[in-house]
Amino acid sequence: MRPNIVTEAGLQTRLGQWWDGIPLLTSAVVVVCGIIYLVCLLVGYDSFFEICFLPSAILSHFQVYRIYTSIFFHGSLLHVLFNMLALVPLGSELERIMGSVRLLYMIILLATTNAIFHLLIALLVGHNPFHPFLYLMNECAIGFSGILFSMIVIETSLSGEPRRSVFGLFHVPAQWYPWILLILFQLLASNVSLLGHLCGILSGFAYTYGIFNFLIPGASFYSAIEASSWLSSCVRRPKFILCTGGNSTGYIPTYTTQNTASSGLFSGNTWRNLSSWMPQRESSAQSAEDSHRFPGTGRALGSNQSQMVSVDNSDSNLQARLLDNGNLDRPSDLAATGARRQSDGRRQAADNTSVGVPPSHQGSVATDVEIQKLVAMGFEKTQVEVALAAADGDLNVAVEILMSQQVC
Repeated sequence: MRPNIVTEAGLQTRLGQWWDGIPLLTSAVVVVCGIIYLVCLLVGYDSFFEICFLPSAILSHFQVYRIYTSIFFHGSLLHVLFNMLALVPLGSELERIMGSVRLLYMIILLATTNAIFHLLIALLVGHNPFHPFLYLMNECAIGFSGILFSMIVIETSLSGEPRRSVFGLFHVPAQWYPWILLILFQLLASNVSLLGHLCGILSGFAYTYGIFNFLIPGASFYSAIEASSWLSSCVRRPKFILCTGGNSTGYIPTYTTQNTASSGLFSGNTWRNLSSWMPQRESSAQSAEDSHRFPGTGRALGSNQSQMVSVDNSDSNLQARLLDNGNLDRPSDLAATGARRQSDGRRQAADNTSVGVPPSHQGSVATDVEIQKLVAMGFEKTQVEVALAAADGDLNVAVEILMSQQVC
């Protein structure tokens, strides 16, 4: 009997460790959806028509609450089980990057935009003059899968993986991954809301391309919420993750990026939001020069000790300037910082030449695609170019550098 006891204890320990590794908000959503399903099952509640997303009821009776109640109810055990098993890895990944409060705001934003897309498409397609599909206005949809499809798009777009595996059976190009899942679910599952999943994909793409940037508050917004007294008990929990992406138990590495705080309606720094769409005057060559002065993996530039000390001091100065860049709100500050960085870059390039650094080892230049991807998610272009140059073009390392500059 002793081996069985050991096996049972080991299973309980593994389940406990697995659950403890799930961040606070993700685990809270799993618990809430699970409890709601169990309560409905025990009391025999199946009147989902009262709480589901129903376009006709929302438009005619202005029952806006259906936008948010519908995502927490599920119609069957397989429905809630499959959605929650999909949420755990996706939600945990994004929460570790964005923070618990920021992810909560993103879920609310995605639920709202999903509903807006759903209503618009239902109205246009349902009442088109050629062949109206009136049943779309009376389609009752429930479940968390619409937001899950948005999360899939965001995670896929930011992961940097060129191909994705579909249930471990075959691989598809990353840009087709959400659409393949949409088609497979329609073919394999019955009574699935095609429009609900489609609107989730559309919201995910709109989010990743920065269309919702003006709706995303700045870091001070999340910092104020985390510092509030009514949330202090949650913040002290080890599973709670601050909006910097770190928690008290240490930094959890990940390969995706975060949507950093843009300067939208809530932060008041309109200049940053507009300047992210303007071309910058800093050249890629300057970014390459900065890569040698950013703190990171050391390079042997020579045997002279004084030269090595000079490089270390330059690294420390650049780190201080990058941290200060997070507080620059005026274009004059950005220009002054860029001028200092360009001057330091020339001096550092001369030092590298004097000790014989081959040109082929002077860092890789970031591509426009990588820069635009991070800029679209709210990062300042100047900081993006410097971080990518410092990371030798590695998108994951650049994200960690940019996250360290965020002050929450």
